[in-house]
Amino acid sequence: MSTRRQFIGQSALLAGSALLGSSWTSLAAAASEDEMLTRTIPSSGERVPAIGMGTSGSFEITQGSPEYTALKEVLKRFFDAGATIIDTAPTYSNAEDILGLLLDDAGLRPKAFIATKLSGVSGREQGLKQFQRSLQSLRTDKVELLQVHNLGDWKTQLAVARELQKQGKVKYTGITHYLDSAHDQLADVVQETKPDFLQINYSVTNRGAERRLFPMAQDLGIAVLANRNFNDGKLFNQVKGKSLPAWASELGITSWAQMFLKFCLSHEAVTAVIPATGKPDRQSDNLKAGFGPLLSAAQKQEVIKLVG
Repeated sequence: MSTRRQFIGQSALLAGSALLGSSWTSLAAAASEDEMLTRTIPSSGERVPAIGMGTSGSFEITQGSPEYTALKEVLKRFFDAGATIIDTAPTYSNAEDILGLLLDDAGLRPKAFIATKLSGVSGREQGLKQFQRSLQSLRTDKVELLQVHNLGDWKTQLAVARELQKQGKVKYTGITHYLDSAHDQLADVVQETKPDFLQINYSVTNRGAERRLFPMAQDLGIAVLANRNFNDGKLFNQVKGKSLPAWASELGITSWAQMFLKFCLSHEAVTAVIPATGKPDRQSDNLKAGFGPLLSAAQKQEVIKLVG
C-alpha cells in the first residue's frame, strides 16, 4: 500500500508530466524518495523490493577473510535499505555456505528472500539431494524461490521444485537462463509450464528479452528477475569518460550503475534486478537505483544511444 508521501510525490510527478513528456507508465511505477520501489509477484500478490543482489563471484570467498568482513557490511546496507531478494546457487562454489553463515550469524535470515537453484543435476533423486544440501548450506529449512538453472533437465527438476512447493519447503518456483541464445527455448518452456518466476539476462545492450519473454511474462502473470544488468561490467567501459544525461539528477541518479539498474526496472515486466557485489560502497550505490522516479521511454532511448 502506498504511503501518503508516495501519493504526494507521484501526484506531483503527474502534474508535471505534460511538460516533461513522461509516460503514465513510468510515473506510476516510480518509488518515493524514502521507500524502495516494490513490484508484485503475480502468482501471489506479494510485493517485493525491486533491488536484489546476486552471489556469483562476490560470495565465493574464504570465511574470515577481508572479503568476508566486507560482505557483513554489504548485507547490512542491503537490508537497511529495505531490500530482500538474494539470488544464489549450489554451483556457485561455496557461495551458499558463506551466505548461510553470514545470515545466521547476523540473525538476518527472517528478512531474506532466498532464491536458489537446482543446477547441474539430472533425475529426481539428484535434485532432491542437491536441494537438501542447499538447505544445510543456507542454514534454513525452506527457501522462498527454487529455480531450475539454465533449463538443465528442466522437466524433471521443475517437477521436483513443485513437489517441494507442495511440501511447504519452497514458496515459489522458477526457471532461469543468462544467454540471449536461450531466449526462444526459455520462452517455449515458460509458455508450457507457467512458473511463478523466470530469470533472464537484461541490460541496456542486451534487450532481447523485450521481444518475447517480457510480453509473455506479463500476459501469463510471471515475475521476472533480471540478471547481468551491467553485462558483466562491459557497460562501464562503454560509458568511460561520458557524462550522465543532464536529466539524470532530476531522477536522483548520480552514477552509471544507478542508471543501468533504473533502465532495467523501467520495464514493467521486471520484478527485480540482482546485481552482485562484495563491496559495501558499490552496494549502497546499487541500492539507490530503487528510489525515486524511473526512466521514461524517451530517456531510455537516449541511454541506449549514449551507451551504444
